[in-house]
Amino acid sequence: MNDSDIHPWIAELAAGNADAFHPFYEKTADHVYRTVYYLLSNKNEAEDVVSEVYVALLRSLSSYDPDKPFRPWLNGLILNQVNHAKRKSWRGFRLFNRLNAFRARVPWKGPAELALEAEEKKGLLALVNGLSPKLREVVVLRYYQDCSFEEIASTLHIPIGTAKSRHHEALRKLRLKTFSEHAGREVYVHVD
Repeated sequence: MNDSDIHPWIAELAAGNADAFHPFYEKTADHVYRTVYYLLSNKNEAEDVVSEVYVALLRSLSSYDPDKPFRPWLNGLILNQVNHAKRKSWRGFRLFNRLNAFRARVPWKGPAELALEAEEKKGLLALVNGLSPKLREVVVLRYYQDCSFEEIASTLHIPIGTAKSRHHEALRKLRLKTFSEHAGREVYVHVD
């Protein structure tokens, strides 16, 4: 893969010429696939990530500086997509383990228990809805959408430190609200 061979196709793609994608793909596919495969060592997952690399490439092509080498820029895209796939895979693994742990310790629930649980969830949702919009966004993304702090920061267009501090403040306020509602009784609030 030589920059002088690729730059004309990059210029065509950036200009909106969809026909330029096929020759561009032919020149880069081997490099992209090998790199992804070596990082993941799973053929099926590698094929999915390669597709994601090309989607990301087409979306971010306007940010490529033709005065700089193409290969390091492409490798950066590849690494980002591989890391994203690993995070998704790890998140799925964690959810699977949580589900199995939950099934192992929670017996079947009858209608009365399910109704009580629904009421508790409704109460928790009411507490979350009582937070300011900025704090509520972080709680929803973190616990209802299982986003990382990096994803929250990116989604909300804020620094990662701000995402973490909003998360901390939201949990503090939820604990205070929970404690004031259950004053005099022991309350345990578990947050992952």
